[in-house]
Amino acid sequence: MKRLTTDEKFMKAAIAQAKKAEALDEVPIGCVIVSDGKIISRGYNRRNTDLSTTSHAEMNAIRKASRRLGDWRLEGCTLYVTLEPCQMCAGAIVQARLDRVVIGCMNPKAGCAGSILNLLQVQEFNHQVEITRDVLGEECSAMLTGFFRDLRRKKKAEEGRSDSHQ
Repeated sequence: MKRLTTDEKFMKAAIAQAKKAEALDEVPIGCVIVSDGKIISRGYNRRNTDLSTTSHAEMNAIRKASRRLGDWRLEGCTLYVTLEPCQMCAGAIVQARLDRVVIGCMNPKAGCAGSILNLLQVQEFNHQVEITRDVLGEECSAMLTGFFRDLRRKKKAEEGRSDSHQ
């Protein structure tokens, strides 16, 4: 069996967080933040559960990491996330001064770390973030694809049931 790289090891931890979101019928996106080779916070998507637009995996992990370190600045930390950050999360990552972001799979519809925009490396901002893409990308992508396929299947089944009751 192939030995995992450090990035793969931490991405596996982010995937475990994404599975927690999926168990709540949330879009399976997970995140961990690492400092000095140790996970200091974890987060997963909880928008529907928390009824909050801002309850993305990255936002939840950033909040916890800041509490843990006692500082809003997360310099020296790396954020691992299963899906490319949106504009809100990318902005928070820059604001938190994270050194590096490791991304599982890209998001061509809403990604702001290179797909639509790259907010993490805007030269005019006072901070730029190093990006590593496609770490366990197939696994991260398959998890999302499966989730949305199942969601469409459930929706179709529900429509079928409601049609038969009319």
